[in-house]
Amino acid sequence: MEWLERPVPAVRLIDQTRLPVDEVYLEATDVDALVDAIARLAVRGAPALGAVGALGVAVAMAQGERDGWDDARLRHEIARLRDARPTAVNLAWAVDRVLPLLPDGRSAVLAEALRVLDEDEAANHSLSEQGADWLLARCPERPLRVLTHCNTGTLATTAWGTALGIVRELHARGRLELVHVDETRPLLQGSRLTAWELAADGIDHVVQVDSAAAGAILRGLVDAVLIGADRIAANGDTANKVGSVGLALACADAGIPFVVAAPWSTVDLATTDGTGIAIEERGAEEVVAFGGVPTAPAGSRVFNPAFDVTPARLIDAVVTERGVAEPKIRPDMSAVHQPL
Repeated sequence: MEWLERPVPAVRLIDQTRLPVDEVYLEATDVDALVDAIARLAVRGAPALGAVGALGVAVAMAQGERDGWDDARLRHEIARLRDARPTAVNLAWAVDRVLPLLPDGRSAVLAEALRVLDEDEAANHSLSEQGADWLLARCPERPLRVLTHCNTGTLATTAWGTALGIVRELHARGRLELVHVDETRPLLQGSRLTAWELAADGIDHVVQVDSAAAGAILRGLVDAVLIGADRIAANGDTANKVGSVGLALACADAGIPFVVAAPWSTVDLATTDGTGIAIEERGAEEVVAFGGVPTAPAGSRVFNPAFDVTPARLIDAVVTERGVAEPKIRPDMSAVHQPL
């Protein structure tokens, strides 16, 4: 994503709903466009949502200048942006970070928003190195076969990636054999987005249906599972794309590492454990139809949570730029809360 400074400022985003067939970019010049992009997952991934949230405050300010909003209207529109996706903590965190600069003007808000982007890229590289180090110290001394769920690469962040960043780091070190890519139902972020990123990087991978993952783990075809996170509670409980908790259970049975990778901004020390994480539920049409064609009888009721919560007791490592926590051993994320 990038900021376009021009007579009508905009945030430029790749429309992830069009990948991998079409590479189409959106230029959001108002709050409605940003909220729509977030709601329909044109932009997604916790760190990317944080960046959009921070830049979105500058968009709202520019729109307010054009349309003559008073302070109350401006703050109302910013609140709409902040609340567009409730589970991913980064969105609210980034909006809250730049909000105190509102009285200082749009230039001050924009400068802080751009710092959010720069810091996320640096965090991604740092956590990827630490995650690779942690993993290689605990896995067989050969190129590894890893499994990923959803998308945690450049598309989900500002650059490089979190769990996929660790994959890239392993590849750069010559310690990666194969990536098992869960398709990630119902919106296929794995097969559409992660496979697209891996193909662009020349990284060997296989796409599999989500229901094949546990079997692959128990058959010994996978050495470690790497996922991202949308919110990490103080005890290490982790909300991530629905289907993550099943992978953790399989890893526990197989005795292989289950690793969460996320920037520190995804850690929510104010939420004690996973019971305090709101789980977004999405529309029925994502489940009962595919490409506009019905896949279930008319009138079927749908349960479509976007996320699930993996208990800390099933998580071997939470990797952030500030260090690695091991929730199975010590369910306390504040142990790695060292100011940078």
